[in-house]
Amino acid sequence: MTRTRGRGRKGDRFVSFIAGTSMVGIALGVAALIIVLSVMNGFQVDVRDRMLSVLPHIQLVVPNEDPVAVTDNWQKLAEQAKQNPQVEGASAFVAAGGMLARGDVLKGVEIRGIDPKNEGNVSELPQQMINGALDSLEPGSFKLVIGSNLAQYMGVTVGDTLLLMTPQGSINPSGFSPRMRQFTVSGIFSSGHYEYDSNMAFIAVKDAAVLFRDVGSAGVRLKIHDMIGAPEVATQLTNSLPPGVVARDWTMDNRTWFAAVKTEKRMMFLILVLIVAVAAFNLLSSLVMAVKDKQSDIAILRTLGVSPFQIGKIFLVQGSLIGFIGTFLGVLCGCLVAYNIDVVIPFIERLFGIHFLDPSIYFVSTLPSHPEVDDIGLIGITSLVLSLLATIYPSWRASRLQPAEVLRHD
Repeated sequence: MTRTRGRGRKGDRFVSFIAGTSMVGIALGVAALIIVLSVMNGFQVDVRDRMLSVLPHIQLVVPNEDPVAVTDNWQKLAEQAKQNPQVEGASAFVAAGGMLARGDVLKGVEIRGIDPKNEGNVSELPQQMINGALDSLEPGSFKLVIGSNLAQYMGVTVGDTLLLMTPQGSINPSGFSPRMRQFTVSGIFSSGHYEYDSNMAFIAVKDAAVLFRDVGSAGVRLKIHDMIGAPEVATQLTNSLPPGVVARDWTMDNRTWFAAVKTEKRMMFLILVLIVAVAAFNLLSSLVMAVKDKQSDIAILRTLGVSPFQIGKIFLVQGSLIGFIGTFLGVLCGCLVAYNIDVVIPFIERLFGIHFLDPSIYFVSTLPSHPEVDDIGLIGITSLVLSLLATIYPSWRASRLQPAEVLRHD
């Protein structure tokens, strides 16, 4: 009897150890899911905000119209758009592609004609100026404001000149000659987004309308109260504005990027769920071992009148409790790290003398985090469901034990 009890205690400790590792595995999986998805959300929000610091929420484009005529009458279109309560700012624009040249250095860029007086109503460009002034873009001055990376690539600073070549030109006996105009760099901006800082240049809207009269698109840039609702507002504006005016929201111009991020986030969720699934399999194993170890006790309870349903419920509750505690601890730890990642990451960097994001390589130097309640809820529910599924078979197995068979072989 002493040996049997000793083996029973060792078996209980081993089963408890497996159950404990299952709980820890569930907690680690849940915490990892919350932290990783929060960081991915943070990067998405950070990149989106940097994009929208330069790009408008909505663009009203008047296709097949003379840019000069559009920019002369843009206020009328802006007033019609402002009848929508979501619209809070408007400014005229002209957009076209061009090429900048300085010596042997050539660079294709996106040219934006803007009105410096109203640009602050639709973007953060006035606050992003690091050299020079945006107000220098006066009609007829042929001044140019470029991004910091573009200025570095072209090797220019404020006061230097660049040659701007447009796609339109003239055909003569020697071939095609593009239209060219010399511009003076009057300002440099830095949005923190490499693509825009290296591929975008701004000139006065009147100069752009004349320069790109045949190839440019013109219209009105809008800023709305809720950038997330831009697609709905764009649809409303399309229905309320005169025929021919096209409303494009910021999600249409960056649809590929956001679709890729969404797919990456979904795949990362599925991959990390495997951690919780492995922990759930460990939970299943520990419960099966517990049923095997407690066969005699189950048989005795059955002979005392306990029903098979009550026996199964014991193991169901036990497994569900392990899953619930593991999920709760994982959600707690994950939220603590996700909501305080600006403190946790610098502490780890100082402790080990490392730097996760080198500012000379990445456009951000700190890990952003943006926990979303929907993600946390989905993670918690997924963990609880997997834990519950892991308890079904052991509970069914325990309820199916026959007392006579067990006691005969005990």
